[in-house]
Amino acid sequence: MQFRNGIFIITEEDHCPLYNVREELKLSEGGLSLPAGKPTCLTLAKELIEIASAGSSYENYSQGMNQKAKFECGGCTGLIRFEYKKDKGFATLQMKLLAAAERREKIKGTSSFAGLLRSVDIFSTLSPEDLLDLATLLELNEYPWQFPIAQKGDPGDRLFILLSGKAEVIDDNGVAIAELQKGEVFGEMSLLSGDRVSATIMTAETCQVAVMNQKNFRHVLNRFPALQIFFYKLLVSRITKMNMQRAEELASGMVGQLSDISPVELCQMINSNQKTGKLNIESEDKRALIMFNEGELVHAELDTMVGREAFYQILTIDTGRFNFSQGLTAKEKSLDVLGGFMGMLMEGMKRLDDTHH
Repeated sequence: MQFRNGIFIITEEDHCPLYNVREELKLSEGGLSLPAGKPTCLTLAKELIEIASAGSSYENYSQGMNQKAKFECGGCTGLIRFEYKKDKGFATLQMKLLAAAERREKIKGTSSFAGLLRSVDIFSTLSPEDLLDLATLLELNEYPWQFPIAQKGDPGDRLFILLSGKAEVIDDNGVAIAELQKGEVFGEMSLLSGDRVSATIMTAETCQVAVMNQKNFRHVLNRFPALQIFFYKLLVSRITKMNMQRAEELASGMVGQLSDISPVELCQMINSNQKTGKLNIESEDKRALIMFNEGELVHAELDTMVGREAFYQILTIDTGRFNFSQGLTAKEKSLDVLGGFMGMLMEGMKRLDDTHH
């Protein structure tokens, strides 16, 4: 079987779990090259095999009702559309040299970005090859002084890494309450929880910022174990700091709405403060109960579901009321721990993220 060479560029994307708009798919000498750091989608590979082995050229190939040279892959929960990137067949030597210069400039830009990433502590242990791959998953933006990098209430779908300059965390009254320096990361809590951005981040001087979308963040965690450990530690640190501010609220029990604080945040707070008691949740026709013994999860139930799966489902509830009451009976205190809390929480948040896609 013969396969034609070709480069395709993704032009549209709707909840595709792997790929983004503007990413390229390359067929060369029977091989398939995908965006760096991305796994191979077998459904997409099957579509490309069919396209590359067809008798007609890419320009004349039609897929269903699609126009010529335009294709789509929709074999899973998402959809992408991609187009054949036509070889311009540069007619003159000058145009060939110009095209080669553009390719060199693109490679140079990626290498320069990778060098900038290396200057940040969290990336310093990555190999040169890994840094180049990482640079393709990040977007480098430069923001002028007094520019809002992220605003309170924005969708929490991006992670930010400050590569140069200074930024400030601004409260509701427009007052700077914290300063961010080179190497600091923000946006990860909203990215993991699915909540909206909780505070405005404003530049205090010109800043260079690496930005990563939610889809690429998941690929980075799978591709680079060292970064997975870093973000795990960062998450624990953020949770600890946040929960210290709320510890007093737990002293005599707590009641509230899930629209104000999510089940994820509630469980983090109870675990961090090593509380013993029961978290009850009521949401429409759902009734949920989670028991904690010195912060460890010993029981979870949602209607007729019990155990870990019940806990994961409880984390998806986003409306209703909750109340936390301190204390367990001697029998309840003797229950075995369901599992490592942070591991279960990360698994639950991953499932929560998957449901959003």
